[in-house]
Amino acid sequence: MSQNLIDQGLRLVFEGKFEEARIAFKKAHREAQSAESLTYWGWMEYQLGNVEKAIRLCRKAIRRDPELGNPYNDIGSYLVVLGREEEAIEWFEKAIAAPKYEARHYPHLNLGRLFVKRRLPIRALQEFQKADAWSPGDPGVEAAIKSLIESLN
Repeated sequence: MSQNLIDQGLRLVFEGKFEEARIAFKKAHREAQSAESLTYWGWMEYQLGNVEKAIRLCRKAIRRDPELGNPYNDIGSYLVVLGREEEAIEWFEKAIAAPKYEARHYPHLNLGRLFVKRRLPIRALQEFQKADAWSPGDPGVEAAIKSLIESLN
């Protein structure tokens, strides 16, 4: 049942119905107490402007399942938004090292973007290449590489 609620929440996200999605993810968490439901719930809190609450929910998800990579990456992303970039690097690195993570390209992509912002193009390109290795042909990764190369010319 919990997975059905998560699937419902994801459908609502893609319809732009973040408050309804948050309700679905909260219900999923009440049923299963999973790290995944906490991470998705945190994502909705972020979408609704509750960044600190999103971080707290991700930290709770990590306590529930420290091997899941998603909440580490999400915390890193939220810290970037808060201007806490130095802290974010450590969280992206934890996401990269996490044993359970289906979308392994995301922390590399996020770390690469952070290095672009810090004017570290070689390190950025290295991260983008790692992202590309995990998810060949991903449009976001390809666009990041293309943009970086164009900026160097």
